[in-house]
Amino acid sequence: MAFDLGVIGLGVMGANLARNFVDKGFSVAGFDVEAAKRERFLQAAASGRASAPPTMQAFVASLAAPRVVLAMVPAGAAVDAVIDSLRPLLEPGDIVVDGGNTRYGDTQARMLALEGTGLLYVGMGVSGGEEGALRGPALMPGGDERAWPRLKPLLQAVAARAGDGQPCCEWMGTGGAGHFVKMVHNGIEYADMQVIGEAYWLMRELLRMTPADIGRTFAQWNEGELESYLVAITADILSRIDPESGRPLVEVILDTAEQKGTGKWASQAALDFGLTAPTIAEAVFARTVSAAKEERVVAADVLKGPGGAFDGDPATLIEKIRRSLLAVKVCAYAQGFQLLQAGDREHVWNLPLAGIATIWRAGCIIRARLLEDIRSAYARDGELVNLMLDARFAATLAACQEDLRDVVGLAARHGVPAPAFMSALAYYDAYRSPQLPANLLQAQRDYFGSHLYQRVDRPGKFHTQWGLRSTS
Repeated sequence: MAFDLGVIGLGVMGANLARNFVDKGFSVAGFDVEAAKRERFLQAAASGRASAPPTMQAFVASLAAPRVVLAMVPAGAAVDAVIDSLRPLLEPGDIVVDGGNTRYGDTQARMLALEGTGLLYVGMGVSGGEEGALRGPALMPGGDERAWPRLKPLLQAVAARAGDGQPCCEWMGTGGAGHFVKMVHNGIEYADMQVIGEAYWLMRELLRMTPADIGRTFAQWNEGELESYLVAITADILSRIDPESGRPLVEVILDTAEQKGTGKWASQAALDFGLTAPTIAEAVFARTVSAAKEERVVAADVLKGPGGAFDGDPATLIEKIRRSLLAVKVCAYAQGFQLLQAGDREHVWNLPLAGIATIWRAGCIIRARLLEDIRSAYARDGELVNLMLDARFAATLAACQEDLRDVVGLAARHGVPAPAFMSALAYYDAYRSPQLPANLLQAQRDYFGSHLYQRVDRPGKFHTQWGLRSTS
């Protein structure tokens, strides 16, 4: 039997995605260097359409030509090792798909290294976690476009479906486009998780609400504009009780968040492109400061903050936090989509912005009701330079910005850290400002470094012989 495709790496993500293909009627060969993982895959798949050959040679030989090999291994050296093992076994026209969280520049470098071999290389973002891999993820493939006709029926069959039936999988573009889009997705994910965490913390610190009460609040919010996967799981998390201690489970989890690097990569890309993405970057920094737990415990006894409890109306503040959360989410998505546009300008991928919003509507971690409005915005105007300028989102921000100011002010006055809320407000205010204090900054640069400046009254570059004036 010649199998439709092969999956290398039978950890949870790889095995679940392979099972998804089997469930959709495809025959799948799975390979992993660990025999126990191969056996678990065969037991879970429980189908005559699944196999797990013991060697890489037998695995490749079992695939129908042109072969499709999906590598679900950790980014970095493991991907290179898979490619090195496959190269002498594959033939021109065979396809290798890297489905890990690979840095997009590495994908482009691997494509260059494979030029002339006849192998078609694809870097594919996969979002949805373990459950998504099994039941339907969002897939973002990009690379050698000659591979797409062969991959399309396979990938779209296992992808999630949005409410209108559209598969959450579409071709992103050449080179590292697929992994770039996934990187931006993860940057938005970092921001989204951080702002939800800040909303939770504001209710806990200012209103002394219990996790269960905050969870019920998030559950109510999930029935309206804020409906999303992350809001839904937040409500569930906050309702859970630790069976060992009897306390809310969230309160026995250490307050140190880990990260795998994609949020940092997104922030670095924004800096490389000269783009503003402060809420995404602040989400990365928030995880970094959370990791400094021992330092924070010491600092709590040394560094003093404001006193006094919040004495306003709780219901009013909860609604202000809800509306602030909506505004901050819009700002975070605006930053993410501007980053997509900047990458597109740099690499000429022709990224389908409306299509990206379309495939993020289901299956992925940042799936949300908001994405249908984002899809509509870019469908109306593919040249929209910033999501905040779309009439619908401009109206949303106008309606919510006063509440965001109030919440940020309360957070500052009561010493509650809310860096993502604060950065989003600063981003909004800076973007809507026709003038900024950068004129003084540029004068300073010219003063100490002769970097020149432009004038408001005529074109050209100018320099002033400043010199320190005598005060005598």
